[in-house]
Amino acid sequence: MNKSNLIKRLLTFFIGVPIILFVALQPFHAHIALHVFICVMCGIGAAELYAMFSGKGPLHKKGFVVFLTVAIPLAAALYAVVPTFTGGKNLPGITGPEFITYTFIVAVLIILAVEVLTAKTFEHSLFRIATSSFTVLYTGFLLTFLSRMTYLKNNGVDVSSQTIAVFLLMVFLCDSFAWFFGILFGKNNRGIVKASPNKSVVGFIGGVVGSIVAGILGWKLFPEIFSGPVRKAVILAVFTALAAIIGDLAESVFKRSSGVKDSGRVVPGRGGVLDTIDSILMAGPVFYFLLLLLYNPK
Repeated sequence: MNKSNLIKRLLTFFIGVPIILFVALQPFHAHIALHVFICVMCGIGAAELYAMFSGKGPLHKKGFVVFLTVAIPLAAALYAVVPTFTGGKNLPGITGPEFITYTFIVAVLIILAVEVLTAKTFEHSLFRIATSSFTVLYTGFLLTFLSRMTYLKNNGVDVSSQTIAVFLLMVFLCDSFAWFFGILFGKNNRGIVKASPNKSVVGFIGGVVGSIVAGILGWKLFPEIFSGPVRKAVILAVFTALAAIIGDLAESVFKRSSGVKDSGRVVPGRGGVLDTIDSILMAGPVFYFLLLLLYNPK
């Protein structure tokens, strides 16, 4: 990594991460600022993934795919935010978090219907259906697990801000420790994963350590959420870190398959939006499910 990219990456971390945390932790109207941010990131990420797929074959219209993708986190936002403006009442049909899953299913059904009704030839139908559906899943549905954290409660008490803070710290420290340990100690143990040859074994271990640090910090600061023995927080942190690392490697596979170095140029020192949120996309569902399993917030 040259000096210019190093400076950009450090500035992005020390300026960008606090800004993201500040936006994410604004509790007003069920974290409406975070929901807007998620929808924007979703739209840009979908456009970047679309660009990667575009060199491999004919696709559905870009606007159509991006619109369906953004509809998923938008559904999550409606479920969380609308009741804060209507005295607790939601829109007709929005009866619970499963509304997000229903929206995702409808989006996939629309993709199938459009292909069936508009395709003139069918040799590329499978590719179009698969790429559009995957875009909706990857950059849309997976991101809603961060959205779902905005309405977590524990015995009726809102614990969303604390939960989001710990999750984001787990992911950010995983990424930062992996990079730092890899730079310092990873020269002779790289190349174990072909998807990203510059990643090192020591870097992976450092990432897990960083996430554990965040987990223990959450256990110490927020015992009302992360109750019980510290090993539960460590388990949560380890699996969240592993998911974050796999998310980073998975996006590397997408880029290598598409023949591009970065998914875009939106974020200085990192590349595109997908280069920035790839770990969150994979870690979000793992963290959310394990949180429910280990701590059962109600």
